[in-house]
Formats: sequence, C-alpha cells, structure tokens
Amino acid sequence: MLYFGANFPPTVQLFKMMKFQGSHILSVSQFDRDAIAKILHVSAQMAPYASRQKRCHVLDGAILSNLFFEPSTRTRVSFGTAFNLLGGFVRETVGQENSSLSKGESLFDTAQVISGYSDVIAMRHPKMHSVEEFAKGSTVPVINGGDGANEHPTQALLDLFTIQSEMMHFNKGLDDLNIVLMGDLKHGRTVHSLSKLLSLYNNVKVTMVAPKALQMPDSVISTLSNAGHEVVVTDTMAGNLSCDVIYQTRIQQERFASKDEADLYRGHFSLNKSVYQKYCQENTVIMHPLPRDSRPEANELDTDLNDLDNLAIFRQAQNGVLVRMALFALTLGVEEQLTEHEKPVNWFTNRNN
Repeated sequence: MLYFGANFPPTVQLFKMMKFQGSHILSVSQFDRDAIAKILHVSAQMAPYASRQKRCHVLDGAILSNLFFEPSTRTRVSFGTAFNLLGGFVRETVGQENSSLSKGESLFDTAQVISGYSDVIAMRHPKMHSVEEFAKGSTVPVINGGDGANEHPTQALLDLFTIQSEMMHFNKGLDDLNIVLMGDLKHGRTVHSLSKLLSLYNNVKVTMVAPKALQMPDSVISTLSNAGHEVVVTDTMAGNLSCDVIYQTRIQQERFASKDEADLYRGHFSLNKSVYQKYCQENTVIMHPLPRDSRPEANELDTDLNDLDNLAIFRQAQNGVLVRMALFALTLGVEEQLTEHEKPVNWFTNRNN
C-alpha cells in the first residue's frame, strides 16, 4: 500500500502561525497544534515530487550543509534527498573526525563558518543540546537531526504524519489515539519527541512497555499526564498491546556504557506475527523509526511481519522525505511557490505502476 498524497483538510489559512521563515527547528516544544497542522499540510503537498509524478526546483541554487557527527543512514540521506527534490544542492560532512571539531574548534565557530557557506543546515550530534548550542552561532536556519538522547524533532513530525495518514484509512485521527510505545524508552529520543507532540492532542492513551531500567524519563511521562492523558507504564507485553498503533524501538546500544550492558535487555520485547495475532487488534499499525535489529539475539521486529499491510515502517521512512521537504520549504519561505516551479519528470520511473 502506498499512502503518498493523503488529502489532509485544507484549512491551513485559518491557522495562527508561528513564524517558520528563517527559524531554527530544534525541539518539538516550539510547536503548537496549528504549527503542526501547517507542517503536515505542506508535507502532503510534497507527495507528487517525492513519488516522482512531478519535479520541483523551487530551491534551485540553494545550499544545504548536512552535518552528521553521529552515524546515520535514513535521516542523513532523507535530508539530502528532500533538499535535492526541491532543486537544491547538498554539501555533506560525515563524522566528527572529518571536521575541524576534531581540532578543537567550538560548535559556535563551526556554525559561524559553515552558515556563511549555506542557506540552511541540518545537523546531528551525539551530545545532548549540542545542536541548540550550534544554532546560536549560525546565521541561517538550523534543523535538528537528533542530539544525543535528547530529541529528534523531524522524526517525531514524520511519525505524527504517518500516524495521521494511517489512521485516516480507519476514519480516525490523532485525537482519541491509543498507542503503545515499546522497547528502549529511556534512550530513544524518537519516542521522547513523539510523546511531547502527542500531549497536544485530545484523549490520548499511551502505554509504555519497557524494562524497568529502560522506561520513559519521568519528565516525558509528566508532560503526557499533566495534559490529561492516560499513561500506563508496564514491563509486560501480554494484555497491553491492544491499540491503534504499536511504536517499537531498538535497544540504543550506543547510549550504554558497554555492549554487554545493552545485551542484558536485547530481545526481551520482540514483536513477531505470533505475538501480533495473539495480543494486537486486527488493524493495529506497526511503526519503528529504523534501523530494526534483525539479528537473532535481538529480532525486535520480526521479518515474518513483512507481508502485513499494517506494517508501516517503510511508508514511515518515505514520509521522512515529505516532512523534511516541508520543513525546508517553510524555513526558507517558499511553501507558497511550489506549483510555480513544477516541471514534468522526463526519466523512466515505475513508482506509480
């Protein structure tokens, strides 16, 4: 099933907007529901370009500096792809050892220099709050691609876009959602950011399934409970997976002191077809930020789920391109100019066959 181009309600002109143009995107805490609705709406408009039905060169000549000081595949490539699909150029630095940070340069100084070469910067860094520190020295918008165990705002936005588009097929929305978050919730920055966004909606039930040592930080739980939502904290799958969406996460080995410590928790909350059929609802959607660990000792999300229509993990990954395209368009102020810069696709593509 291909869900590109879900038609979200065209009510954006009614929103009281936060200022996107020229702004950094550092934390989900920047957004209210109106701002999120704007992002999701513009994201849906990007579907014809992401699916190669059309091409758009609205950012022709613009330069993205993609600074990834921590390993990444999907996030890094999707940022670059998103910018290319809008006609822009991408310059990449991968690994801290390949930058002047390895020579002792400060984040502020790096930001001052790189922003002089760029129109927008996407950045990932292993240290919490480092992207915010970097942004203080930047003269162009900075988008947080993940800062340690802190936040991953663009992942949370694409997750929300995915949930909304998947729920539309069941005549549901983001309000009245019943979602299970499962796995390493302590270190998983994706679920931290997603939880904060979900707190803005109405009547949400969040069940958190994790080992006691890897449960969600109290501050995140408080954000949800203080907003009036039902939060269930448990270390048991049985009886706790009946929901609209299961969001599985991997054990974040890079956040542990050693591999041996991470191995203590690996494989305890594996989701396979047998578990799914036993405990989940018939239409429960399965999500995962990827990469999923398919090694036998982990097998957190079994490949025997691959033939389920409700396995949304690859649609979720593709939605990352749409959302990042939207964020580039909004921060650079071109979201109203997309159709003016459309062209036909003149190469072979079988994406729509």
